[in-house]
Amino acid sequence: MEIKVYSTTMEMAEAAAQQASEVLRSAIVRNGNANFIAATGASQFEFLKVLTADKSIDWSRTTMFHLDEYVGISEEHPASFRKYLKERLLRIVRPAEAYLLEGDAPNASAEARRISGIISGMTIDVAFVGVGENGHLAFNDPPADFETDEPYIIVDLDEACRLQQVGEGWFKTVDDVPSQAISMSVRQIMKSETIIAVVPHARKAEAVKNCFKDREISTQYPASILKKHPGAFVYLDQESGSLLDK
Repeated sequence: MEIKVYSTTMEMAEAAAQQASEVLRSAIVRNGNANFIAATGASQFEFLKVLTADKSIDWSRTTMFHLDEYVGISEEHPASFRKYLKERLLRIVRPAEAYLLEGDAPNASAEARRISGIISGMTIDVAFVGVGENGHLAFNDPPADFETDEPYIIVDLDEACRLQQVGEGWFKTVDDVPSQAISMSVRQIMKSETIIAVVPHARKAEAVKNCFKDREISTQYPASILKKHPGAFVYLDQESGSLLDK
């Protein structure tokens, strides 16, 4: 794993997007197509804006998988990650395929199994992820399940995670935040050939320290598992990296 720290959020986003573009273009040249995982949330705003403006990527040769989605949320809800991805990615660059999680499906477990069946037979060239304020990776809150082989699982959201969603403005109160989500599992994320974690802003500094500074890999700090991945890159701005040793 490599950690890269930049002076500003935009410099961080530009550097992360440049690497993401290189990985996607290389996979297309090598395989004829590229498969990627897309994260959402406020931390990804600048990164996705830069990446979707890149005209060098043949998006018609890409396939996107959805990282996570709230259980019980319709696509029209302001906090829907399907809505987020359609507005900030899919309608701009139009990948050939996009596998979205239907959070309001009648049976969330069946929906998780549906997407699991699709991704199981595919190699993921690059995963774009973030790190939560509680150190979560996707919606795998602590203590995260590092052992399940299921690609997508139903997870319970802890209070810190739900408070983060209120703090970012997606919900008015913590009681409005769903208690469960469909999330890509830690093992499935770790199967990606490359992982690009984009983690800006001061409110992530404590999580960055807990996950990446002088701690053992632990289910209590889920993103710490990235230290085991040879192709993982963590992009920070000056604020999020402020508690790491220079």
